[in-house]
Amino acid sequence: MIQNFISYVTEPEFARSLLNWFLTSGLRILLIIVVTFVILKIIYRLINGLESRIAARSGAFDSALETGRRLTTITNLLKSLVFIILFAIAAMIVLREIGVDIAPIIAGAGIMGLAVSFGAQNLVRDIISGFFMIMEDQVRVGDVAVVNGTGGTVEEINFRTIVLRDLEGTVHVFPNGAITALSNKSKGWSRYVIDMGVAYKENVDRVMEVMKELGKELSDDPDFSPLILEPLEVLGVDSFGASEVVIKCMIKTRPLKQWEVGRELRRRIKNRFDELGIEIPFPHMSVYWGEASKPFELEMAGIGGGPGGRKEGPGKDEEESLRVPSGFAAPGQDA
Repeated sequence: MIQNFISYVTEPEFARSLLNWFLTSGLRILLIIVVTFVILKIIYRLINGLESRIAARSGAFDSALETGRRLTTITNLLKSLVFIILFAIAAMIVLREIGVDIAPIIAGAGIMGLAVSFGAQNLVRDIISGFFMIMEDQVRVGDVAVVNGTGGTVEEINFRTIVLRDLEGTVHVFPNGAITALSNKSKGWSRYVIDMGVAYKENVDRVMEVMKELGKELSDDPDFSPLILEPLEVLGVDSFGASEVVIKCMIKTRPLKQWEVGRELRRRIKNRFDELGIEIPFPHMSVYWGEASKPFELEMAGIGGGPGGRKEGPGKDEEESLRVPSGFAAPGQDA
């Protein structure tokens, strides 16, 4: 058998057919490989350019390490997808050149893709949503975000899920495809807003000056100045409440530092207002009878003593006087 194979290979006809194949299909296969390699390099270069643009779009206060990790994840995924797609296309063309019927393969792949699309459509939706979430830099690990009304610190961002941990330590896992509302509280910078209520008798211009002074003192504090990006901004009188005048102010901070700065600012406002006698009102109610309901005097005579109302010994009836507003009737009388 080996001798037959050797004799067949050494025949001139086989050499001519082999040379003919190399000059036709062989060259086409080589051209396909070269073109695939060139296209792959071009797309890789475009992906690297996309990486540079995303890095330039990152905030000034973003972590360089976290930005690098995110970009590495995105570029590796894109390159893997491009490689798989181009490799599959090139493999199909090469198989056709060597005489393999690729129609059944394409039909089988189509049926398999259709089955996957029906059976795992939620999975595909989650992965696609997660890819765009990472690529668009909507949120990153360490941010404080609100997902579908649930707030917490982002612990993980995967292509299928996002994981939050709230203030109580509870872990919430959301499929990326099920996210309908995503709010990032620490993207680039943060802001703390205070609605400060003072009594109606206070001079609001004086109150606003005091708040501006407190904001300047906080900005000059060496412990808090690195956390503050812009001084306290007092916007002015925002509304009139039931028992207070509301003055709105806000301060811009570094990401995730708004609560630390805001709590310190509230503490200083409370202490300074107490020192200056500026009243921070609390809910209360004043009752006013009005001129149409002047009180009148009502005399009630009763017999004191035991349950029956009669005293155990001699004595006079006791008289009691009550002052009640008009419109109220004494027992046994009509109003």
